[in-house]
Amino acid sequence: MLEKLKRRIPDAKDEALLAELIEAAGQAICAYTGRAAVPAALEAAQLEIAAMLFNRMGMEGESAHDEGSLRRSAESLPEFLRRQMNPYRLGRAVES
Repeated sequence: MLEKLKRRIPDAKDEALLAELIEAAGQAICAYTGRAAVPAALEAAQLEIAAMLFNRMGMEGESAHDEGSLRRSAESLPEFLRRQMNPYRLGRAVES
């Protein structure tokens, strides 16, 4: 998976950082789906989230940033990724 991420982000040289981002993306998927491990079908989503985390470095805590006429904004979890992961969410039973 590391090699695939390196191809998506050719400027990234720190393999340890990329491995951490892949792990963080996996943890985010597990938290969203309620699963203990990332399903194989969501590995592409894991790479997408890891790349998104890399590209957002330096933007921590910001949802939007203005610099002159340039405006940059970020969603916490883009809708296309949410739609990809929704079928893998586990339901929870609640006792009343």
